[in-house]
Amino acid sequence: MLAGARRVRALAGEDFCKRNFIFGRAKEDGFGNEMYKILTAAGLSLMLNRSLIVGEDRTHHPFGDYISFSRETFTMRELKHLWVIHECATRYKRPLKLRMDLIQRPSGTNSLCGDWSKWSQPIIWFYGAQDAVALQIFLKNINFKMKTAATKILGDSFAPSTRGNLYGELMHAFVSPKPDIVDAVRWALGGGRDPDLALHLRMLHSRSRRAVETACICLKRMINQLNLDRLPRIAIVTDTPAVVDYMRTNLEAFAEVIHFDYRLYLASSPNVSDVMKENYFQRVDDWGPLPRWVALVDFFLASRAKYGVVSGGSKRVATTYAQLLASLAAANTLGDEHGKKEEDFMFYSSFHPALVTRGLSSQRGWGHAWRTFSGRLSCANQTTQCAITPLLPHAWWDGPWQLPTSRDARIMRSYGIEFNSSGNVVEEKLAKFCRSRKRPATSITKLELPPCKKLNFKREF
Repeated sequence: MLAGARRVRALAGEDFCKRNFIFGRAKEDGFGNEMYKILTAAGLSLMLNRSLIVGEDRTHHPFGDYISFSRETFTMRELKHLWVIHECATRYKRPLKLRMDLIQRPSGTNSLCGDWSKWSQPIIWFYGAQDAVALQIFLKNINFKMKTAATKILGDSFAPSTRGNLYGELMHAFVSPKPDIVDAVRWALGGGRDPDLALHLRMLHSRSRRAVETACICLKRMINQLNLDRLPRIAIVTDTPAVVDYMRTNLEAFAEVIHFDYRLYLASSPNVSDVMKENYFQRVDDWGPLPRWVALVDFFLASRAKYGVVSGGSKRVATTYAQLLASLAAANTLGDEHGKKEEDFMFYSSFHPALVTRGLSSQRGWGHAWRTFSGRLSCANQTTQCAITPLLPHAWWDGPWQLPTSRDARIMRSYGIEFNSSGNVVEEKLAKFCRSRKRPATSITKLELPPCKKLNFKREF
């Protein structure tokens, strides 16, 4: 990797000081949305040939007790020290400046109209990019160089075969579970093989039987497609563990079910570390009162699925957590003993009747895989649906026959994006919008550097 940190940190002073960077920072909140902030920055670093910086909270990486980031990434603290050591600001007259672009504010983003390849500031922060949609906005950038760079890594919206598993590959390259999580995953596997399939049920404490039954139908469909000569192994991941026993009852006749029971794990594993005993990363409106590290064990357990993932739920399906889970699982299958390809991996969304009777209008969440299909072109009057889901979800434009709701269309219009009757962007109006809009105020911050040249920190790898 030309922009990889291993290569860049070894450069001589003058060459190092000429390098550029992309900053990505996450909080320890919902894992899917927060991880997309880092992975979007990683994708942008590929587009612009800039090195990736993963932001820290003081000396702590996001989710740092449970996951590690590759040495191909910088920390801001490391970069600042190297900037001082190589005298970038003094000898080479290049102060360490950060330029911020606010994707979630139409008046504060240059993602559609600006040529970022010409930006001279050492660091760019694409602030607020918390889903698979944000990076894809560059596919509509009016500058040829930016659009070409985006298409190179994201593929062509009109040619599904060109759209690879970008986020799964980025996560596979940059993120790995720490030993505590690996040990918990091994315990959940019980000495057996990796799961063949994984089911993610985001129930939000609902015990909707319809949602669970529909997910079972979708799983049976996948099992039939596999045509295995043995009992398939299925990992169940859910924010509502109360549904697991019901799922097990429905599946045990044709599958082996595994599930990570954290209470049993802690009771049977007295030597686990302190970070695995804490009620860490808690938000009761999402993953409930469980220790939130369970969500990370579940994630890396389910991402070992060999053949496919089903995402279901009582309200929302194929959330950012499920998208990343399926994407990482597909990336993990590459190069295994069976020689499988990503296109052989199955990702399905299981919709029960209440979610599809009126199309997909109930789907919420800006980066949701199906929200862009929830407008007047969505298919209504369906009973259930087991829908093939792309590993790289379509954004708000140029997906076949998608159209956002009227509310979301108004939001997109504030960015300069308007749709025709088939759900495609009217390119002429976007170019006109960029020519006539008031240029966003440039947000540039000069970063404070440490006072000494000595490297007084230690990387944790």
